[in-house]
Amino acid sequence: MHRKGGIDSADRLIIALDVDSEDKAMRLVEKLKGRVKFFKVGLELFSSCGPAIIDRIKEAGCGVFLDLKFHDIPNTVSKAAVSVTRLGVFMLNIHALGGYEMIRKTVIAVSEEARKKKLNKPKILAVTILTSMDGFELNKIGISDNIEKEVLKLARLSKAAGADGVVASPQETALIRKECGKDFIIVTPGVRPEGAGPGDQKRFATPRGAITGGADFIVVGRPIIEAPDPLEAARKVLEEIES
Repeated sequence: MHRKGGIDSADRLIIALDVDSEDKAMRLVEKLKGRVKFFKVGLELFSSCGPAIIDRIKEAGCGVFLDLKFHDIPNTVSKAAVSVTRLGVFMLNIHALGGYEMIRKTVIAVSEEARKKKLNKPKILAVTILTSMDGFELNKIGISDNIEKEVLKLARLSKAAGADGVVASPQETALIRKECGKDFIIVTPGVRPEGAGPGDQKRFATPRGAITGGADFIVVGRPIIEAPDPLEAARKVLEEIES
């Protein structure tokens, strides 16, 4: 079985807990933890529950990808990331558009904190361009490059600054893999199983398409957590990954 960074290929699915309460989140974790290992805690759930939800998920034997997309001056982001490191998350993310110095300072601060406190260093991912954006939206905010060029530019910057990987849409995974090498982690949101609608995603793919394109992890939320049977929905996604 393929392994990368200590992760089995069967553990590539991250469930996005896009809900607004600890009870809802933990019901999903308890249902799904036999099938999946990682859960994403985003802005909605973290704002509702705070760090306590991370402890609950870890107590259930699962890892946490904390998806808060820090984007601020280097000093502020690095200190926030150090606080997150103490929570024992598996991965955290920051915005690549925050720039080289913000990414680099965060990587150094997190590494030092993990070493000092004898903690596992969380993987630091840089978010490239949100999967809800397309070329038209990019132009409206003043970025004239096409999406592929902009994502590749941000991926190169992130790697040079020491990030472990990036968050990018399925459309760019193959380009990033070729450019940044096999050990650079690519986490792909905007994944929709066969037959599922796109929701608010503009750049998306199926689980099979994302993995074939070079993603290490895929993030799936609503198609699983809003399904009549989330466990069965997760099983189908895992089958697509394994195929």
